Amino acid sequence: MPWLSRTRLRTAGAVLAAALIGSALAVPAAQAEPPGGPLTGLVNPFIGSQNDGNTYPGAAVPFGMVQLSPDTGHFAGYSYDDERIRGFSAVHLSGVGCGLGGDLPVLPTTGDITETDYAKYASGYRHDDESARPGYYRVGLTSYGGITAELTATARTGKQRYTFPATDKANVLLNAGQSLHKTVSTRVEVLDSRTIRTAITGRGFCQDTQPYTVHTITRFDRPFTSYGTWDGDKVTAGSKGSTAGGRHGAYARFDTRSDRTVEATTALSYVDAAGAARNLRAEGGSSFDRTKAAADAAWERRLGLVKAQGGDRTLRRTFYSSLYRSFLAPNIGSDVDGRYTGWDRKTHRAKGFTYYQNWSLWDTYRTQAQLLALLAPGESRDMALSVLRIDKESGWLPKWGYGTVETNIMTGDPVTPFLTNAYQQGLLRGHEEEAYAALKKNADGVPPDGSPAVGREANAPYLKDGFAPYIKGRPHPKPGDSDFDHGASATLEYALSDAMLAQMARDLGHGKDADRYAARAQNYRKIFDGSTGFFRARDAQGAFTGPADPAKSEGFHEGTSWQYQWLVPQDLPGMLRLIGGRDKADERLDAFFAYRKLLEDPEKTAREVWVNGPYDYYNADKYNPQNEPDLIAPYTYLSTGRPWKTTDVVHAALTLFTDTPTGMTGNDDLGTMSAWMVLSSIGVFPVQPGTDSWGLSTPVFDRVDLTLDRRYYPSGHFTVTAPGTSAAHRYVRSVRLDGADHDRTYLTTEDLRSGRELAFTVGTEPSRWGTGEHAAPPPVGTGSAAQQQSDRQR
Repeated sequence: MPWLSRTRLRTAGAVLAAALIGSALAVPAAQAEPPGGPLTGLVNPFIGSQNDGNTYPGAAVPFGMVQLSPDTGHFAGYSYDDERIRGFSAVHLSGVGCGLGGDLPVLPTTGDITETDYAKYASGYRHDDESARPGYYRVGLTSYGGITAELTATARTGKQRYTFPATDKANVLLNAGQSLHKTVSTRVEVLDSRTIRTAITGRGFCQDTQPYTVHTITRFDRPFTSYGTWDGDKVTAGSKGSTAGGRHGAYARFDTRSDRTVEATTALSYVDAAGAARNLRAEGGSSFDRTKAAADAAWERRLGLVKAQGGDRTLRRTFYSSLYRSFLAPNIGSDVDGRYTGWDRKTHRAKGFTYYQNWSLWDTYRTQAQLLALLAPGESRDMALSVLRIDKESGWLPKWGYGTVETNIMTGDPVTPFLTNAYQQGLLRGHEEEAYAALKKNADGVPPDGSPAVGREANAPYLKDGFAPYIKGRPHPKPGDSDFDHGASATLEYALSDAMLAQMARDLGHGKDADRYAARAQNYRKIFDGSTGFFRARDAQGAFTGPADPAKSEGFHEGTSWQYQWLVPQDLPGMLRLIGGRDKADERLDAFFAYRKLLEDPEKTAREVWVNGPYDYYNADKYNPQNEPDLIAPYTYLSTGRPWKTTDVVHAALTLFTDTPTGMTGNDDLGTMSAWMVLSSIGVFPVQPGTDSWGLSTPVFDRVDLTLDRRYYPSGHFTVTAPGTSAAHRYVRSVRLDGADHDRTYLTTEDLRSGRELAFTVGTEPSRWGTGEHAAPPPVGTGSAAQQQSDRQR
């Protein structure tokens, strides 16, 4: 058999690789750090704050509306390399690739107010006087005589505590007119001697978008001694308000000669000023220290859903920091009374669920949606219902939603696998037909001209010809990205979504629809160029276009044909046959991952051969672990019958995650990369996004205990064990599910629901485990429901 000869080729390299992987991944059990102490103490919020990981270190609670964090001048908020803080603003998204959020930066100062531009009045700080943990941030500001700033948060409020030097001119500046994106208009009002209210309308994310408005109210713990507002560069002492438009702000002044501490609580609402006031009354009444303790407890409960044993402290900190970031978004969008602003710009009320917003679906449908469905199914249900509300209220499902508006950033059809995943995980009970109707409309049509959504923009030619054409330079009638600019990758993503919808349709008894979507799921074949052996874009006339070299291909969004070659999770057996069968595909995968180099030095290969910068997507024939199109690619080896190579590649990729500010691979994209790290470390990964398949690879911990919600997982827990796992002992010898031999390289969600323990036995060399003909995940969305079930039971 081919696997025997390949084992001999790689044994020498595996020995050398063992020592190199060990420092960053698992360590022998004798050296493993025993569990103990609070899990929040293992989280480093500064990971990803350097080299454009674009994370934020500030205070938030799980899925909170408020993310109170410092802004330093970086387009996404905070950069570890910057030396000045412009303010502590209330809205941030973890790992976004363009400026977004940063509303209402607040900064403490002393002395006269001579500047209103936060780039000019920004304060210096040092990292040796800065710290963060879940729900809390602290920094010593070196300007203005030295001020200590502390931040914490509830779901809808951010609480600040400033310790000033002794002065009668201690100021808190509230800058309504500057943020991380374009500010359209602002309004500032001093309501009384302790309260300042603002309304901020902004727009823009990568490109111009529809405007949205966020309302804030800030209440101080004691009266100001004086106050004022500004309009542009003009500061007016004693002014209680400013008109809409322009760059506005306000200041509150305190005498700190006897009492040096000032606390302020800011509440948000995306509905109106009354909503912000209600949120403040409901959540803003506790002291700073009590709020901080409550945030810490909320995070400890959330992190405690996953108890990992084994691994050194660096691995554990990296893992729990990734788990932390996985729970930062999507974000609560409704006020405490259930009201929210819908995408129709009208006020609605969520009854029986919490409304969420911020949908980075092109990213999160591949990893984070599945992790949340597993560990936070109640919230995930509400998130799915929120997406259905968007369709009901605006007329179309979202693509990339921020706050109350569609941005149309990224391409393809990511909402379909997001919602079909929710359906497959049992999160849409009672709403199955509602979800199916919305998905069918999305899959079979295009939003009308009056809708801000683009949906499947290239659907008309795709439905007619089986592919989305690549039309370079085509005018964009709506803001955002265009599927016509990325016709080849849009075709692959449409086909993936069609497969997932076919499975849902068949489950719900819509047989004719299922057959139609299943046929469309094969459309990946329409862009396969037999002369090159790779996918290629087609123009509007159907001719292949762009360079024939797959490393220089055009028409693929943030990637090349090499990287998109493996994005056919619905039918990997069929795709592998296109390129010559499992052995030929295995050779191509080896070239793609630089596999021989990886065996000699996995960490160097990951950092010098694979990675070329967080925004370097093109002109490459190698794996890009920093971006979404390649997230599933390492698991393709499960379908070539070489599952040990999946472990080799995954463990090498995991070395890119470290416990340092540079320890994020690429942008986190609202928890996408962090969720990849968590799931791959546990050894269970969603290899077919939008369905119920979880591919297996060697865990990096001896034991992981998952606490599960009994409403969705009756057993209440699931345990993954791999005693002695390490760099040297990283190959699966056998797997047992609840004591029974398990020779498949995947689980189903039903296995997780009904099972209790997945036990890996590991060794120093590859084995025959997972190499059988039917060991790999079967195709999705093809054939009858009975045939699919039969495939999964083999």
